[in-house]
Amino acid sequence: MKLILTALAAAVALVVFAAGLLVVFADLRLELAGSGLIPIVSFGDAEEHFDALELNRSQHYSRLLPAGPRPVAAAPAGAADPAPRADVYWTDFRGPHRDGRYTQTPVLTSWPASGLEPLWSQPIGGGYASFVVAEGRAFTIEQRRQQEVVVAYDAATGRELWTHGWDARFTEAMGGPGPRATPTWHAGRVYALGATGRLGALDAATGDVLWERDILRDAGADNLTWAMSASPLVVDDLVVVQPGGAGGWSVAAYKRATGNVAWHALDDVQAYTSPMTVTLAGVRQILTVTAERAVGLRVDDGTLLWDYAWVTPTVPSMAQPIVLGGDRVFLSAGYGHGAAVIEVAREGLLLAAREIWRNHRMKNRFSSAVLHEGYIYGFDESILACIDAATGELQWKGGRYGYGQLLLADGHLVILTERGDLVLVRATPAGHEEVARSAAITGKTWNVPALAEGRLLVRNARQMAAFDLHRP
Repeated sequence: MKLILTALAAAVALVVFAAGLLVVFADLRLELAGSGLIPIVSFGDAEEHFDALELNRSQHYSRLLPAGPRPVAAAPAGAADPAPRADVYWTDFRGPHRDGRYTQTPVLTSWPASGLEPLWSQPIGGGYASFVVAEGRAFTIEQRRQQEVVVAYDAATGRELWTHGWDARFTEAMGGPGPRATPTWHAGRVYALGATGRLGALDAATGDVLWERDILRDAGADNLTWAMSASPLVVDDLVVVQPGGAGGWSVAAYKRATGNVAWHALDDVQAYTSPMTVTLAGVRQILTVTAERAVGLRVDDGTLLWDYAWVTPTVPSMAQPIVLGGDRVFLSAGYGHGAAVIEVAREGLLLAAREIWRNHRMKNRFSSAVLHEGYIYGFDESILACIDAATGELQWKGGRYGYGQLLLADGHLVILTERGDLVLVRATPAGHEEVARSAAITGKTWNVPALAEGRLLVRNARQMAAFDLHRP
């Protein structure tokens, strides 16, 4: 036994020594996966990464990369807003309806055995925001050294078109540095929220600043443990955000034309879920999830219409609710919490939510689920699963993609795994059926993919790439 323990200790010491050599001489980076236990290995020094990024972008501006088709110009100042083309563009976090569904064109479901070839691939700044895509441009927000930077790219080529940055750097041990919230595009403007609460409205064509606010300062609120992560919601003439402040500042709406405060509501500490515009019980409203409950708010003044207790003790909810139809809403959270379906109905002059079912069959931690033909597909912690939306009954569970992200397109799940691979899975309750797989980017990947005009855009904290999913 003593010999075995000695040999084991020697083996452990050898592994530690080898890892130390890789850290020193090969810039080994160990990042925690979503489980908080398993490391994800990547290589590359942060300074060298930013040097490479800056060199790459300098080439963009010296016109070594051609731009794609010229986007439609934004409306001139003072002109009426053009009608947003919600189903043509990918305007919001998880798509135009924030539900993870792509409906524009059929997508390629027969991938080459060798994998998909990227249209383009290049370095990117840090953070966990996704892309929004409109008028030929892709917009995101990144950490570049000591600045948060909103960036516009030509979606066809990846060429950087403009940037707007400010001094800010949020970091924490699990996720590292960078902004979390995906920008929103609406009617020729980009609305971007940084990790420390800076909210800005920018001209989508030029990057010019139209107005800026500090939502945490306005609310007198402290930042969340994992920072401001909820994507701004544009509804009517408002931009709705979630600073999480007491004194009626949990949710706040600003006039999208001027940045002036329109209303603020609730006293809840906030979660990490983005607000959505939905219609339930015949009432158009803002749906979101705080650290305490799911709520419906009146659009024009933030009045609470209904609520439903929803507390995840470890980390407040991150997953987006899903409207199922019939005034029903699906909720899910990880860390052992589970899932529930509620139904919102009129009770006299008021609205109320009642529970339809609740179980532990679907626990969305970092990702959000999608609905397809009466079934919900999503990650039960780190394993893909399918449940019946009407009953909560588990149909199948399989496919270990880590704490990845997924979208629904053409009857298939487009999955970006936690390690940066792309996987195509048929959306069927009959069982787990992986159709195709391809390498995409490397390193820890928690960013939600974006899909617009048949072009899939992916990113993490170090790489970005685009793939053509047009069906011939």
